[in-house]
Amino acid sequence: MKVHLIDGTYELYRQHYGQAVRSSTPSPNAATIGVLNSTYQVLKDGATHLGVATDHVIESFRNDLWDGYKTSEGMEEEILVQIPIVEEALRSMGVVVWPMIEYEADDALASAARVAAADRRVEQVQILSPDKDLGQCVSGRRVVQIDRRRMAKDGSGLVDEDAVREKFGVPPSSIADWLALVGDTADGFPGLSGWGAKSAAAVLARYGRLEDIPDSVDEWDVPGLRGAARLADSLAGQRELALLFRRVSTVVETVDVGRVDDWEWWGPTADFAEFCTDLGVARLAERVAALAASRPR
Repeated sequence: MKVHLIDGTYELYRQHYGQAVRSSTPSPNAATIGVLNSTYQVLKDGATHLGVATDHVIESFRNDLWDGYKTSEGMEEEILVQIPIVEEALRSMGVVVWPMIEYEADDALASAARVAAADRRVEQVQILSPDKDLGQCVSGRRVVQIDRRRMAKDGSGLVDEDAVREKFGVPPSSIADWLALVGDTADGFPGLSGWGAKSAAAVLARYGRLEDIPDSVDEWDVPGLRGAARLADSLAGQRELALLFRRVSTVVETVDVGRVDDWEWWGPTADFAEFCTDLGVARLAERVAALAASRPR
């Protein structure tokens, strides 16, 4: 079997902006409808075991670690108000939902990926999100990411371990260290002064982890690296900050997400048709019911 893990917050954003492009006056719950339709498509394409992780509360334990970490302030109100709606809608569709409060959606996805990868029955784990943080979870071609926009555009949206190395210059095991040095403006932490994507990749390709990078540039073995002395000074003077940023960017793999068997889709609940009617998409309920009826029991 294949396991499909969906980043519900990202998907809500994707659908929100997609509707904004397609319609000058989208309905208030257009993004929720889009998420339901896209989840139906995953099921129609053959998914049997799936879960959706959401940021029920945008703030998380990481805000206690770094004051500048992302918050709900400034987020589009249209998206914030739909988070609980899309959670309820997916549950009524019969899909497992992991609404995160202390942790983030990425943490639930990482935890589910770990559980699924440990199950011998699982052929492949597909994390449906392009989030670079989740590159930490990629393993060979057994645990991969799927960028659904790129997949729809040109079929190039599958990110396996080779693709992570090609994009970042480091393996999945060094992604959190790479983010610590480079920073992540989307998550609200700046990285270390002077460090960029290429320099971080070059140094981590040699040393792997922050604590293994020597303080003194005289001990570095990274041929051809420009500005090495400046980079070494930056890291030596801010090593504790770098380690903090790595902790901030490291996904948690211990969130309770249940077992793979808990994620099997058996069809919608009794109230899904009414939910769809209220959203103005009664036809979707019919399609989902028909798909469930066609599945072998």
